[in-house]
Amino acid sequence: MDKTADIPREKLTGALRRGAVKKHVAAIHVSGKLTLLQRRLSNVLLLNAYDTLVTQPIHRIDARTLCLMIGYNSNDTDTLKAALRGLAETVAEWDMLDAQGRQEWGVSSLLSYAKLKGGVCEYAYSPALAEKLHDPKVFALINLNIQRRFSSGHALALYENCYRFVRTGSTGWWTLDIFRRLMGVADSPYYEVFKQLNAKIIKPAVAEVNKSSNIIITPEIRKMGRTVTEIRFLIEENPQLAILDLDDGEGARRSPVYDRLMKMGASDRLARQWIAEHGEAHVGGQLDYVAGQGGVRNPVRYLSAALKGNFAAPPATAPEVTAPALTARASQLRRIQDLVAARSPTQRDADRRLFQSRLSGTLRDDFERHGWMSALNADAIRAFWQDLYPGAFDE
Repeated sequence: MDKTADIPREKLTGALRRGAVKKHVAAIHVSGKLTLLQRRLSNVLLLNAYDTLVTQPIHRIDARTLCLMIGYNSNDTDTLKAALRGLAETVAEWDMLDAQGRQEWGVSSLLSYAKLKGGVCEYAYSPALAEKLHDPKVFALINLNIQRRFSSGHALALYENCYRFVRTGSTGWWTLDIFRRLMGVADSPYYEVFKQLNAKIIKPAVAEVNKSSNIIITPEIRKMGRTVTEIRFLIEENPQLAILDLDDGEGARRSPVYDRLMKMGASDRLARQWIAEHGEAHVGGQLDYVAGQGGVRNPVRYLSAALKGNFAAPPATAPEVTAPALTARASQLRRIQDLVAARSPTQRDADRRLFQSRLSGTLRDDFERHGWMSALNADAIRAFWQDLYPGAFDE
């Protein structure tokens, strides 16, 4: 199979950054051919479930967010159903050494079940597969911003299977049988001929990976006589990554506010989440307020309350501060904060990207600074959440 996702440079949507990947990274192969939509769907579902993958048997994500994250902006649920059905019918197989050096073979469907009800997608993994998917030595989460740049399922499959080896610099040698399985073309006699496999699968996929992703790969082959028997890919990081800024978390991590949050004791994900939701200026103001209180036992928890209650708001010194319009505005802000807080981290990222994609110029700049508290975008923000949750602002 293939990994996914957080989305962060830890790596991925939603996750890990842990030293070099070991050379004996387990290979999890997928039977059958996954479409580009199914591969994207598999990655997003894994990202959404990752934090509770081995502690929670059932995972949920609203269907609207799911379609947004896979780049499928449609109400055609039949297509989504077909993609989910494909994942449930696709088999993942692994063959690896365990921690004690013993051989372990296993097989599982990619999803043990999935269902759509009330606008929510509910799904689960088998316990054995969930354990493998959660192991960073087996999978690296794929950055969803990068995933959406691919137009070919074969290119995305190649990227996924190379990316987890980025720290070692090479995939290691794969037999052509294994490589064809990884690309989902094992059942096609046409691709048993290397010349055709190279022309139709390898060259186009390598070109797209090098153009669209944060790695650059170079194929190498081994022959027995005149027959190609094995292939591997040399991997290096794409120097354009800093220019493209594809990593969801990198911008936030360069922020002075992020550094202050980390020193306070906030986790990486929580720090980025607060900056994304509230904007640097607002978080910075609340940080100043908390720092001025002195003797706070749990500053992270206190800051969480300050962000929600806007403790650092300026005092009411003018008559218009208590005017009905301002009171309504404060009520609206609290409602929006509650709606945002009720969403999962993956959903919050999707909401923010979707809304920000509609903005430009000064409006976009203000939203980047202040997030959902942006005064210049107040009406548009209310309309956005009203559309997502009809009746959300009804008294």
